[in-house]
Parts: sequence; structure tokens; C-alpha cells
Amino acid sequence: MQTMASEFFPTRRTMIAGSIGTGLAASPLSAFAQSGPGAAPASPNAPGAAEITVDQAHTAPIPIAIPSFGPGIGDQITQVISDDLGGSGLFRVLGSAASAGGSGTPDFSSYRSIGAQALAAGNASAGGDLRVEFRLWDVLAGQQIQGTAYTTSAANWRRIAHKIADVIYQRMLGEKGYFDTRIAYVARSGPRGRQQTRLAIMDQDGANSRYLTSGRWLVLTPRFHPTRDEIAFMSYANDRPRVYLFDLASGREEVLGEFEGISFAPRFSPDGGSVVLSATRGGGSDIFRVDLASRSSTRLTSSGSIDTSPCFSPDGSQIVFNSDRGGSPQLYVMSASGGAARRISYGSGQYGSPVWSPRGDLIAFTRIGGAGFSIGVMMPDGTGERILTQGFTVESPTFCPNGRVMAYCRQSAAGAGGAGFSTSLATIDIAGFNDHALRMAGGASDPAWSPING
Repeated sequence: MQTMASEFFPTRRTMIAGSIGTGLAASPLSAFAQSGPGAAPASPNAPGAAEITVDQAHTAPIPIAIPSFGPGIGDQITQVISDDLGGSGLFRVLGSAASAGGSGTPDFSSYRSIGAQALAAGNASAGGDLRVEFRLWDVLAGQQIQGTAYTTSAANWRRIAHKIADVIYQRMLGEKGYFDTRIAYVARSGPRGRQQTRLAIMDQDGANSRYLTSGRWLVLTPRFHPTRDEIAFMSYANDRPRVYLFDLASGREEVLGEFEGISFAPRFSPDGGSVVLSATRGGGSDIFRVDLASRSSTRLTSSGSIDTSPCFSPDGSQIVFNSDRGGSPQLYVMSASGGAARRISYGSGQYGSPVWSPRGDLIAFTRIGGAGFSIGVMMPDGTGERILTQGFTVESPTFCPNGRVMAYCRQSAAGAGGAGFSTSLATIDIAGFNDHALRMAGGASDPAWSPING
């Protein structure tokens, strides 16, 4: 079996085996958010007024108290909010000094005494539906920053918790949160040389993991549609490697276009109207753009080399991709309509798996050099290259929707007979701190971060 890196660092080997599986139905919240009573605007000096920057929070995480939202499901919601914020590395979750309640004014002196700058207080009540009232307070100013009530089915309690964490993140830091999102990935099980792979999806914190395909065939590189509950991925179904589209609501999947050779490495355009992918041509591969409405394809490169791993810029005007046209795998940028390409990677080693940040300011990549694998970022013109993390194998970076954090795949070295081999997912801040593994069961690779959930 090929290594996971082989698709991103082109070789002239042939690829091998994947399949289709069961579907997953997703239900939206029956009610989204309603304004809570007594909501007062934040003062100009409140933490929500963007006086606390992300850079400041890197070095001095914001101390926030989060008392329990109540017994049972309230405790569970509190824990998820605490895990989201604490796991970002930008907040320091404190023990509760007193019970704040969901609607009453808190005793701010007790929270000041433990050093809290902010307080997230609320209560959860489950009857027929789940109602969660939530308030964010500026402890120092003694003012309410946010007041919101959420009503939904009890089954959606985790989404409510993630949404509350997103609100806190945005009000305190001035950036949109990313906690109410999902990660698609390839679940891996079995011995190193005979691993079963299944397309899977989970919440961004590793919870609610579920399989989407049966594991009969090899699957690789899932990618989310920007506006629909749909995933593009590569499958070796019936021993013919091609790109498929998978509808998460219905479980239906279909082949995305017919090509003479192997089609692989799909990514959606920012508007969701097309997919850019690679397809083999003789001993090399070219990049094609496939219109999803007409299914017509346009070839964008014809260098005679291996051109692969294309990714659109957020405005859809450019594509970054990986090519060995200069003799070794490097990164190039061209117009989204094809044409001349300019090389942007000039460090030592081979570059692959480029992905454009949603902010448009950075391109992440995997690099193979003398010290092994590393993941880094550079500006779109190739300047400002920074390595964020290194390892035996680290690859497949993917940005969260606000561009602040990346998920990636880690692979450990194997001993005799494959002993000690593992492959897992981790996240890291783009500043290069807070590098930690996601809590999930089983092996995993090929992460793809979703847009914000609708």
C-alpha cells in the first residue's frame, strides 16, 4: 500500500483500491437563537470591544469563569463550552467561585477574587425541547456583553454548547469562532500494510464520529462543499480510482466526471459551482476544472509533468498547486482559468498538499526535507515561510473557517512488523503554539475542516 504522502508528493507510481457506504441524515436546529431578556450593550471598555487581541491572548489567555448550567445536560453543556475555549489556548477556564444562575445578576466580587475577567453564566432546562439561556458578563465592568436564549431538541445540546463557545470567542477576541464545525476524515484500522479505510465525519472536537462508507474500498482526500452538506472525495470503488460526490443528507454518492486516467485530489471552488482536481495523463497528471451544473471539464495545465493538489484562493481568482515540472515537487500559483504559473516555494526539500487560508493571507503546506516532514505556512507570493510543526510524518493541513487553527495528520514510525505504528489527527494555531492531538478513537488521516455549520 502506498504511503499517505504519495498523493501530495508526486511519484510516477500507480495508485491502488476504495468504496461507497451508508448515508447520514443531518437535521437543522428547529429554532436558532432568540434575544435573551435584559441584554445590555457592552461598555466601550468591555472585553467585547476588541481591546483583547488574539496576540495578547496567546501570551496571556483570558481568564473566564464558567459555572455549571445546571445538573445533567447543563453540566454536559458547561463541559463542552469549557473544553472548546480552553482547548483553543486563548482562554483559561477558572473554577466557579459562586453560582451565577442564568438570569440573575452575578456577585461580581466573588469572580474578581479568583481573577476572572469574563463570566459565562447560564441554565439549561429540558422539557419537550431544550432551552438554554446564556449570558456573557464583563466581570471588571460588571456589565452584560451578551444575552441569548436557544431552543432546540435535546439531541442538539452539543451544537448549542459549541454555538455559545463561538459567541464567547467572537465577543472577547473580535474574530468569528470555529467550534460549531465538523471535520471529515479517513478512518483507518488494521495492520499498517492492510489498513481498512472509511470516509468518516465528526465534530471538530472529535465527538460524534460516524462512518459514511463501508470500508470495502480505499478512500482518500475528503473535501467539504462551501455551502451544501456535500463532500467530494477519492474512492477506488470497483478498483477504479475516481472522484465522487457524497450527499450527507441522503447518503447518495455519484462519480464526478469520467476521465481517461485516474482522477484525484478534489477541491471545491469558493462559490461551490465547480471542482478542481487532478487526472493522470500518461506518466504525468494535469489539473482540470469540472463545472458541477453541466459536468463539463476544462484542462488548466498541460506541462507534461505531475500537477496535483490544486486549491483555490478564497476569492476564486487563483489556484495554488503542487508540481514536479522544475525537477522536484514544489508549489506554484496560477490564474483560476489556467495559463502561466509562478513558483512560490524555494526552501530546502519537497513541497506538497498546499491549502489557501480562508483569510487569503497564507498558504499552508507540507514539506519533506532532511529532518523529515514538517508543516508550515507562507504568504501567497512565497515570502515569510514559517515551519509550525515537525514529525516523522506530518501532512494534510486544513484550515478552520476563521483561518486561526489548522488540523493535520500525524503518523508515527513503525517498528518490526509494523509495531508502534499509528496515524492520528492534531490541531495547531497558525502562530505555531497549542499543538495537540484530537481526542478520538482509532486511526485517522486526510482531515478536511467544514465551513461554519448552518
